[in-house]
Amino acid sequence: MSQQLLAKVEKGNLRDQIPEFRVGDTVDVHTRILEGDKERIQIFNGVVIARSGSGTREMFVVRRIVQGEGVERKFPLHSPRISKIEVKRSGVVRRAKLYFLRDRVGKAVRLREKRGGQKVEVIQGEEVAAKA
Repeated sequence: MSQQLLAKVEKGNLRDQIPEFRVGDTVDVHTRILEGDKERIQIFNGVVIARSGSGTREMFVVRRIVQGEGVERKFPLHSPRISKIEVKRSGVVRRAKLYFLRDRVGKAVRLREKRGGQKVEVIQGEEVAAKA
């Protein structure tokens, strides 16, 4: 009973338009910043290294390198402070959490990019690349 009630309350606070992104994708997160009585939008771009939680409690962590120093920021996915999330690149990863990127520097931080526009089909044991 309490789980159903909690689900109904959370449903009203969920955002409708969330782009499909995964761990390993490079994203731009547009955040609303209040400075006095003015509001401006600040863009934080980087690689998504983790996603956690569910419902209104879902969070994601974005990491980027600023002047040789790693900076991570954790965002609530359904926050009203986030105005927009843009997916710039999709990376090929085999992990759910990319915490190992914290120890890497330079070119070792880069992830392979997913090839867009090509879909690989298997026909009778032979791989055939078809354009989508």
